[in-house]
Amino acid sequence: MPKIAVVQSADDSLGLFVTRAARELSRAFEDTLVAAGGSTPTWLVLLALSDGPHATQRELAEAVGVRQPTLVHHLDALERAGLVTRDRGPSNRRVQQVRLTDAGERLFLRLRRAASSFDGRLRAGLGEDDVADLRRLLGQLVENAQPD
Repeated sequence: MPKIAVVQSADDSLGLFVTRAARELSRAFEDTLVAAGGSTPTWLVLLALSDGPHATQRELAEAVGVRQPTLVHHLDALERAGLVTRDRGPSNRRVQQVRLTDAGERLFLRLRRAASSFDGRLRAGLGEDDVADLRRLLGQLVENAQPD
């Protein structure tokens, strides 16, 4: 993975640096998941379903952090691949409950190992205090970025 240039001067934008770093980390994570047979959207859906089915696709979309039409696109692909099933609720036919299949569970476990390994790579050379500081600082940046 290419090195990201460290901010060199006061004229360099912190926002641009964080954006570039996030892009590089996202690409590296995606590459890790693809090598394990998945993708970031697949991982996010399987992760959200790993605790059990969600009552509605709306709840699942919220858990994954995407809009419903985007989720439906992903679920269609996952269903075609035999990784999830969607069952209509008996009391409300408009509500679909999404569940992992056995194949989906196996892929989830494989992707979880890949994600855990990637997390270990990211933590190399960082202590627990460093990780806590990074989480706090990134949280502060997110808060600072919110409109007044």
